[in-house]
Amino acid sequence: MKSRWFALALIAALVTLWTAPAASPHASAQSATTVTVTMKEFKFVLSKRAVPHGTVVFKLVNRGALAHDFKIGGKKSPLIGKGKTGTLRVTLRAGSQRYLCTVPGHAAAGMKGTLRVT
Repeated sequence: MKSRWFALALIAALVTLWTAPAASPHASAQSATTVTVTMKEFKFVLSKRAVPHGTVVFKLVNRGALAHDFKIGGKKSPLIGKGKTGTLRVTLRAGSQRYLCTVPGHAAAGMKGTLRVT
C-alpha cells in the first residue's frame, strides 16, 4: 500500500513539474527598466546610455526654465513644466532609438540623442 501512495505522489509531482510554466531566461528583459531623464536648456541627461529591449519607463525631471517634452519610440510625453516631473512608458525594440524634444527649436538647439537598446 505504501508503494502505491509513493507511486501516486511521484506521478503527481512529475505532472506538476511538467505542466508548470517554465521560468523565462529573459525575465529581466520582461520587467520594466527605468531611466531618469533630466531636462535642461537645451539638453537631456539620461541616467543610462543603453537599456535592454522591452518596456522602459522614462522618469522625466525638468530642471530647466522652459517647458519640454520627450519623444522616443513613437510616443511623446506631455509638456513638463519648470520644476515638474512626469513619466513616459514605451516598449522598445533592439537597435538605436532616437529621442528628442518636440518643442519648436529645442531639438535643433541640442535636445536630441540616441539610446542604445540591446
